Amino acid sequence: MNGVTHSLLRVLDHLADRGDEVLVIAPGTRRDGPKEVSGAKIVRVPSIALPKYRRIRVAPGGVTRIRRLLERFAPDVVHLASPFVLGWRGVLAAQSLSLPTVAIYQTEVPAYAARYGMHGIEAMLWTHVRNLHQHASLTLAPSSYTIDQLRRLGVAEVDHWARGVDSTRFDPGHRSAAWRRTVAPNGERIIGFVGRLAAEKQVEDLAVLSDIPGAKLVIVGDGPWRSKLERTLPGAHFAGFLGGDALAQAVASFDLMVAPGELETFCQTIQEAMASQVPVIAPARGGPLDLVDSSRTGWLYAPKDLTAMREHVVDLLGDDAKRRAFGIAGREQVLSRSWKSVCSQLVGHYSRAIENPTPQVMGRSFNVLAWEGAAAPR
Repeated sequence: MNGVTHSLLRVLDHLADRGDEVLVIAPGTRRDGPKEVSGAKIVRVPSIALPKYRRIRVAPGGVTRIRRLLERFAPDVVHLASPFVLGWRGVLAAQSLSLPTVAIYQTEVPAYAARYGMHGIEAMLWTHVRNLHQHASLTLAPSSYTIDQLRRLGVAEVDHWARGVDSTRFDPGHRSAAWRRTVAPNGERIIGFVGRLAAEKQVEDLAVLSDIPGAKLVIVGDGPWRSKLERTLPGAHFAGFLGGDALAQAVASFDLMVAPGELETFCQTIQEAMASQVPVIAPARGGPLDLVDSSRTGWLYAPKDLTAMREHVVDLLGDDAKRRAFGIAGREQVLSRSWKSVCSQLVGHYSRAIENPTPQVMGRSFNVLAWEGAAAPR
């Protein structure tokens, strides 16, 4: 599970409620996962696992297979979920059939490559991002930062589509004294992190918080860097991957959350913490710029300024009244961001693409073809 997969699942739920017919094309093998989700048929196309991250699969290959699937299904609109490899094949196939496409920009792949040491290809990857989104009828970006980023690249048709949050599931009422005693048996304040344990999340930055008196780091998530991080953060509690009610309980039981990754195009876990009445500290780049109202719902710090990150953590841990006020303000800020409302906005964007292969119109019932980028554990 990751943010891309999570948002796509909520979209599928919404389209099912509307009575739309949906086909999902995803990388994988015939043995992977379910054949149907929320009434949507799942078709797997051949893919390969990344050498150092087996849970991520990419689907290279030609356009012909995707074009055949499109012709057979005859969708009204093609939804490209976090497109890069499979999505490139998809946008070309759709274009060859004169089908409108809505591309969802969700992952800063070129910067990820640089984070993994592949600096030499970063410029080439940005060129690919630009070309792909220029081929789409409409691109939707999750934050003001990413909209500006794409427009600077030269992508003309970009609009805003944020993400919803389930404020019933993520609710301060799920805070658990028993869970807190399990992870912080000496009654420490809990500094939480939720996310994929991988290079781009910069979880190692939390080491500057390890020696704060009376505090306990709790890391929720899994990924290829877990063993390395357990060595880097020996005093932290690693809860592993949590989902469903277990995740909601853990987040609500934090005293504050830190999201140190500087490559977040949105950062869904920030909204989930805010809905849980937990203040958030994050770098002032990407999605957090829109989500965290600094000095009201949490704190933003300049990227790479870990001294400032630590100072903000110490400030909130030492001031119960401020921490509570920030938490209350954060929950109030996200209560209106239901998945129903943001998915209804998405349907409006589909309509724009259908009515005009580039912009502006409103909706009806459709056939939708959606495909998913490579999924990885959150």
